Amino acid sequence: MRKLFIAAFMFVSIFGTKVMADIKMGIILGFTGPIESLTPAMAASAELAFKEASDSGSLLGGKKIEAMRADSTCVDSAAATAAAEGLISGGVAAIMGADCSGVTGAIASNVAVPNGVVMISPSATSPGLTTLDDNGYFFRTAPSDARGGQILADITKDRKVKSVAITYTNNDYGKGLADVYKAAVEAHGIKVTTVTAHEDGKADYSSEVATLASAGGDAVAVIGYLDQGGKGIIQASLDSGAFDTFILSDGMIGQSLVDTFGKDLSKSFGSLPGSTGKGAGIFAEVAKAGGVEASGPYTGESYDAAALIVLAMQAGNSADRASIAKHVMDVANGPGTKIYPGELKKGLDLLAKGKKINYEGATGVTFTSVGEAEGSFLEQEVKGGKFKTKKQR
Repeated sequence: MRKLFIAAFMFVSIFGTKVMADIKMGIILGFTGPIESLTPAMAASAELAFKEASDSGSLLGGKKIEAMRADSTCVDSAAATAAAEGLISGGVAAIMGADCSGVTGAIASNVAVPNGVVMISPSATSPGLTTLDDNGYFFRTAPSDARGGQILADITKDRKVKSVAITYTNNDYGKGLADVYKAAVEAHGIKVTTVTAHEDGKADYSSEVATLASAGGDAVAVIGYLDQGGKGIIQASLDSGAFDTFILSDGMIGQSLVDTFGKDLSKSFGSLPGSTGKGAGIFAEVAKAGGVEASGPYTGESYDAAALIVLAMQAGNSADRASIAKHVMDVANGPGTKIYPGELKKGLDLLAKGKKINYEGATGVTFTSVGEAEGSFLEQEVKGGKFKTKKQR
C-alpha cells in the first residue's frame, strides 16, 4: 500500500509539474467554412513561432507552450463564440486569431475582452474593428480595409479598367470593403455600374451574375471568399460568358481558386496584405526549414501574431493575461534591437536582460495607436498557374 501511495504521489507531482511548465495558447481560425483552404498554413505558421519560443529555452526561464486549436468557421458567430469560450475555459493565456472580421468581432466583444484575454488577429480587416471597445485586448497584424480598399482601387485604375460591377459577401468584411472600394474607384473616375450583395452557401449564383451582367462593366470586383460564394460568382460568370476579368479581394486569393479555374483567371488581379521586405524573405526560409508552406495569404501575419504574444509575455516576465496586453505595443513599436523571424530566442534573451526590442517580423510590424498594423499590400496576378506578386504597394 505504501508503494502504491508513493507511486500515486509521484504521478500527481509529475503531472502537476508538466501543467505548471506549460503555457496554453489558443489558435482560432476557420478550419471549416469559406476560407478553409487557407487556414492550415496560417495555423502552422503560428505554431512555428510558438515552437520556436518553446524550443529556445529562454521563454520565462524555460517554459513551454501548448497550442490549442479551435474552429471559428469564419461565418458562424455563435459557433465561434462557443469555440472561444472553450479555449478560455481551457486556460489559454492569449489567442492567435480569429480570422474573418465578423467572428473576430463577436469573439472579442463577447468572450475575450470580458475575460481579459488578448486576441491578435492575423487577417480580420474590417474597418469597423478599428473602433472596437476592446480595453486594450484586441490587436491585428493585418491592416484595415480602409486602406486595403484604396489600394485595390489604385490597382484597378492602373490596370486601365473604366467600369466595374461590384459584388460582396453579405457580412461585415464584405460590406465594409465594398463601401471603401466603391468610393475609391469612383474618385479615380471609374464608373461603378452596380453594387450587389451575395450570400455564401448557395449551389448556384446564376441569378446574381445575371444582375451584374445586366448592369455591365469591364470587370466584376468579387469581394468575398474563395471557397464559397465568391468562387460561385466566378463559376457562373464564366459559364454564362458575362465576365472574364475578376478583381479579387484578399479573401479571394489562394491556390485553390487557381486550381479550380486555371487559365480562366489569366486576366484577373487583386491585392492582399503582405510585404516583400527583409522580414518576408527571412520568414520564407524559416518556414521552409520548419516544413510550413509560407506562400499563402496571412501566413506571415499569423507567425507575427504568435511571436508578439510570446515576446509580450517575456517583456512583462509573466504569462498573466493583463501583463501580455500591457506589453504588446512595447515589443511591436518600441525603440530597440530589430527582431526578425527565426530570432525569437534573441528577442527573448534581450528582454530577459531588460533590453528593448522592436519586433519587425515577417511583415514589418508597426502598430497604429489602436493596435492594428499600418501594413503594406501585394498586387497579385495569375501567372503560370499560381498567384504571383507583381509589386508591393
